[in-house]
Amino acid sequence: MLKCSLCVHDERTAKIDIVNGNPLCRECQVYLKHPIDREKIRRELEELMREVDKAILAYSGGKDSVVALYLAKEVYKVPEIEAVMIEHGLMAREAVENARRIAEHLGVPFTLLEYDYSDIFREALLKGQSPCRACSKRTLGKLRKYALRKGYKYIITGHELPFGHHPYRLMSGGVVQIRLLAMMSEKERFEILKRLPFEFPELPGYTTNCLVLGPALERYWEKNGHSFEQRRIAALVRYGLMSRERAEKELRKPKVPEWQKKIVFERLRLTQLH
Repeated sequence: MLKCSLCVHDERTAKIDIVNGNPLCRECQVYLKHPIDREKIRRELEELMREVDKAILAYSGGKDSVVALYLAKEVYKVPEIEAVMIEHGLMAREAVENARRIAEHLGVPFTLLEYDYSDIFREALLKGQSPCRACSKRTLGKLRKYALRKGYKYIITGHELPFGHHPYRLMSGGVVQIRLLAMMSEKERFEILKRLPFEFPELPGYTTNCLVLGPALERYWEKNGHSFEQRRIAALVRYGLMSRERAEKELRKPKVPEWQKKIVFERLRLTQLH
């Protein structure tokens, strides 16, 4: 099986060609023709953050949103910031505790909004699909409405991949989403976490907050033979934000404990997936 020499794609997950004697996936070929300018993205981010005087932070209680909250408060010193967490019904208890504890530690107001995303999660598990894109889309939609209602122009998120070549995008209603960790390496993020009272929940997969991810990854693996996170993690390796060794570990089929499956299946009213 051909494997991309630059990222972690293989023939199961991407079209791969031999270019100058090396196997390269189509995504890496595009990247090599139009490389990301990391310093330009960081400069754009610095300039934009100087304008931010009031923002909400999309706060999941996971490691990336925690780092984003720290940066917004302690590094960029946003004058008014509110950490808003959406509890979709399957957030790990530890994630909510982490969220409250770190918001209090940083002196940031914390808001918990509760919604039911069981329709998204049930459909994803039944079909063996990823729930993440639909979950993220719904969450950002709810946060955008919250921002407009409360008079916030900016929503800060903990994404490490930029929007193409930019760290921000304009949403409807004039709200601007800022990916505060754009082009920040995993190593840099973990260094920041060491300064905070953050505790890592023991959950399968890359998550530090969501109970449904492990079962969804397991189900997708059983159906497709690889992770639905392949493309995102391949991009992290391509941009030099994650090591290949770490990426390959993240992409393995997860071992999901029975207690976690039990919680997820009971809340989603699922008994049999096969």
